[in-house]
Amino acid sequence: MKLEGKIAVVTGASKGIGAGIAKALGAAGATVVVNYASSKADADAVVAQIQGQGGKAVAIQADISLSADVVRLFDTVRADFGALDILVNNAGVAVFQMIEDLTEDAFHQQFNLNVLGYLLAVREAVKLFGPSGSIINISSILSTDPYLASSVYSATKGAVDTLTFALARELGPRGIRVNSILPGHTNTPATEGNFAGAFGEQLIAGTPLGRFGEPEDIAPLAVFLASDDSHWVTGESIRASGG
Repeated sequence: MKLEGKIAVVTGASKGIGAGIAKALGAAGATVVVNYASSKADADAVVAQIQGQGGKAVAIQADISLSADVVRLFDTVRADFGALDILVNNAGVAVFQMIEDLTEDAFHQQFNLNVLGYLLAVREAVKLFGPSGSIINISSILSTDPYLASSVYSATKGAVDTLTFALARELGPRGIRVNSILPGHTNTPATEGNFAGAFGEQLIAGTPLGRFGEPEDIAPLAVFLASDDSHWVTGESIRASGG
């Protein structure tokens, strides 16, 4: 129970990697705010799983790409819990398009959530942190190893890695650590069907551990970065990709 007494917000936590991290933080003793944009039933299911294992969790709706929603989310955290110790920026969207099919809407949709949303959440979270805190940004191995039709999404994740390093320098004097996790190809509802056929076989062939990841493979690293076990780790972008 290394996170006993800690308050954590996980954005985009109703499914996939976010849900896996939320459940792992709850199992480690944290009280978890399970944020969701539209999937209330899924968020409630994550809360029920955490509570069913003896943990504490609540679901709060907010679209992380909208400043007013982000302010409302953290105002609710302040009112309900009084403080915050851990922020996991996970909410995101991916639109894979060849460059000749690029639309401005798809560009802004991805940057507004994947980059601006992270910054908005950090802006509000730091107002609630005490003398220490941990921010964990979920990036992707596509930030450094993009594949076909991923130019905009990969650019958003490259930005996440850079803002992680910049914020670590800015917030370090306040005792707030900032790190990013770069998951590899991971089975989630959002990626269902993306790894089928020869493309999936190629991805597995290039993964030394010989399989796709699962949210449960990513979650323990988030628990480590949220805990005092990583008290001397900040500004790092850590791959969790099976090699």
